[in-house]
Amino acid sequence: MLVIFIHGWSVVDTSAYGLLPEALAEQADQYKLKIEIKHIWLGRYISFNDEVSVADVARAFHDALHDQIPNGVGGIADFSCITHSTGGPVVREWLNRFYMGSLLSQSPLRHLVMLAPANHGSPLAALGKQRVGRIKAWFSGVEPGQRILDWLSLGSHQQIALAQSYLTYKPAENKFFPFVLTGQTIDKKLYDFVNNYLVEAGSDGVVRVACANLNYSMIKLVEEKVAHDSDEKKARLLEVEGELQRPSLAPFGVIPGASHSGKDKGIMRSVLSAKSKNKPQVTEILKCLTVNNQADYTNRGKELEILTQESQKGTHRYVMLVFIIKDDQGDPVNDYDLLLLGGDSHNPNKLTKGFFVDRQQNAAHPNHLIYYVDYDLVIKNKLTGFRVIARPADGFVFYHVVEYRANGLNINDLIKPNETFYVEIQLHRCVDKNVFRMDNASDPKLRKEGFLIKSETRHSFENLEPSKEEINKS
Repeated sequence: MLVIFIHGWSVVDTSAYGLLPEALAEQADQYKLKIEIKHIWLGRYISFNDEVSVADVARAFHDALHDQIPNGVGGIADFSCITHSTGGPVVREWLNRFYMGSLLSQSPLRHLVMLAPANHGSPLAALGKQRVGRIKAWFSGVEPGQRILDWLSLGSHQQIALAQSYLTYKPAENKFFPFVLTGQTIDKKLYDFVNNYLVEAGSDGVVRVACANLNYSMIKLVEEKVAHDSDEKKARLLEVEGELQRPSLAPFGVIPGASHSGKDKGIMRSVLSAKSKNKPQVTEILKCLTVNNQADYTNRGKELEILTQESQKGTHRYVMLVFIIKDDQGDPVNDYDLLLLGGDSHNPNKLTKGFFVDRQQNAAHPNHLIYYVDYDLVIKNKLTGFRVIARPADGFVFYHVVEYRANGLNINDLIKPNETFYVEIQLHRCVDKNVFRMDNASDPKLRKEGFLIKSETRHSFENLEPSKEEINKS
C-alpha cells in the first residue's frame, strides 16, 4: 500500500509528523498491511502568497502526484493519503476538482485519513494572517496567504460550496474511504495569549471538533406568507424547503489526549517512537487503512463512535451553527439580529444559561453568521427555533421579522453533537407600492408650432412617503 503524507508551506522537514510515518510502517504487519511511505512537499510546487487559493494548491497537488507517483500510463498510481489540518481541505478540493460526481470511481485515492482537518474552517482564521502566523500550534511562524485564510474563515463561501458538492458523493460504493480523527485536548504550552480560541472547549486548540467532522447537515428555510402570534408583531413563519441533507456517513473519532500539534500531545508529532504502543492514533490509522469494502467501512464507523464516546465521557459536546441569510432576489442580507428560541413559549430567555460559547460573522460574507453552542446544555431546555430581525424593517424596501418554530419537529433531533449544521434562510424582499407610481397627464400641454411653450407640473414626488402597502407580485 502506497501511503502519501502531505506537507504544507510551513513544513521544512518530516519532523512535523514526528515518527508517525515510521510507526505506521513498523506496525503495519500486525494488521496484515505492507506500507510504503512517500512524502509530497507542496512547497516545491507552488508559492504561498496572498494570490494563491486552496484551488491553486489542489491543482499543484495534482501535478505533484503525476510527478511523484505515476502509474506508467500517464496517470496516477493508486494511493492512500494522510493529511493534517489544512491538508484535509486541500485534498478534498483536489478530489472535487478532478473526480467529482460520476468520476469518483476513476480516482486513484483509496483511503483519506484526515488528522485534525479544518473541514469547516477554524475560528482562529478571523484573527488575520499576521497574528495567525505567530501561533505556534498552527502555522509555526509562517504567514498563510490571504486567500488560504479566507477559505479557512468560518462560514466561507468556498467551504459551503465544497460541503454542498460533497452531499452527492457515494464514497464506499466507489472504493473511496474517508476518515476523520481529531483531538479535543489543549496543550497549554502552545498557548501564547493571542486569543482565547487557543483554549476553547470542544477543540484541539486550533480546530473545533465540529469543524473537523465530515458529517454535517444542511437545510433551507423559506419565508411563508403566514403570520403568527409572537412577541414580535407581524412575524412570518419559516418553512423547510426540500429535505434535510446529509452526506454519506464518514467514520469519525476523537483521539484521547490529542491536541492539534506539539511534541507532547500533538496528534502527529507526539508519536516519538516507531514502536510506540501508547499512541491510539497509530492503531486507529492502521485500522482505517485495512478497510476495503462497505461492511468494513460501516464497522470502522461504529468502532470510532465508541472511541469518541469514551474520549468525551464526562465532558461537554458542542455544535456549530452556520446561518446563511439571503432574500428571494438572491441578495445577501447583511444587517440583522438572530436569536435562538427555547422552550414551549419559543422565548430566547428560556435556553439554559451558559449554552452560548461564541459568535462570528464571516468578514467577506456578513450574511454568514456562525454560532458555537454547548450541545449538552442547549438540549436541556429544548432549542425550539430561532428568530431573524432583518433591516430595514420598514420603508420603501423592507423585510418582515421571521421565525422558525419546530412544531412537530424536534430541532434537537436535527442538530447533532460534534457536527456543523448549515441553515440557509430565504427572506422575502418586500417592495412598497410607492416605489413606482403612474399619474395621468390631466392638464393639456400648450404647444405652438410643435414646440412646448408651457407645462404645468401637477405632482411632486420629492416628499413621497411609503404607502405601507406591499406590491403583490414577485
